[in-house]
Amino acid sequence: MSLADATRSEATKQLTTSMWWILALVLFAYVGFTAAVLGFVFTGAATGSLPGDAPPVPIEGLSAVLYSAATAIGYVFPLLIGTLMVTAEFRHKTLTPTFLATPKRGLVLWAKILVGIALGVLFGVVGVLSSVIPSAGFLAANGLETDFTSSDTWALFGRMILAFVLWVLVGIGVGALVRNQVGAIVGVLVFTQFVEPVGRTAAGFVEGLTGVTRFLPGAASDALVGASLFSTAAPGMPAEDPLEWWVGGLVLLGYAIVLVLLGHLVSWRRDVT
Repeated sequence: MSLADATRSEATKQLTTSMWWILALVLFAYVGFTAAVLGFVFTGAATGSLPGDAPPVPIEGLSAVLYSAATAIGYVFPLLIGTLMVTAEFRHKTLTPTFLATPKRGLVLWAKILVGIALGVLFGVVGVLSSVIPSAGFLAANGLETDFTSSDTWALFGRMILAFVLWVLVGIGVGALVRNQVGAIVGVLVFTQFVEPVGRTAAGFVEGLTGVTRFLPGAASDALVGASLFSTAAPGMPAEDPLEWWVGGLVLLGYAIVLVLLGHLVSWRRDVT
């Protein structure tokens, strides 16, 4: 079987299940709701229309910060879809007939990577739309610039989609390395929702720790995008020293490559039944 045939088979396998579109819908709803709330609060704080003594939010760069909500809080969805692309095969034993039909296991993994890239683009577009639509609405309603005429804004959208693609590839690597679906999902959620956020928060108050935490995958993703809610959400917190956007992209790509290679060497070539 050729790579084209294996990729077509993998695409059919993924798109005939409901998991991809369920996660896409949840992504759209979750990011859209969060972006709407943040858009209301941040634009209100920037224009002084919020009741009470809300801390001021700078207007410059506000659109990029709000638009980046998709990657700042939604990156776990492409990470999960990448993980599920592999672990679901181990769980449901569908990898056995796949390897019988395509004995070259590396070819199967390459097919997953190619389909994962396509899914990453799809999830990226969904994520961008879910954060941009409500954010732009609140910006316009408060008389603030949406910055749609700026090339920097469209470059931001492109980097957000690229970040989603890389997160899917990281997920494929995690799934190939950690066969157990429950263990992989729990590990992904614990790291992304607890370990890294706590580490990045602590780095703001521990001298020298930011030199390490800025190379964590979430921080690298934020650097790639070039904007993040992470530092804006806590005005009194010391700011992170982010990587250059291209360095952040290379770091995230490096995580994906290392995890996929480790998964292929350690787990992928082992017996599956």
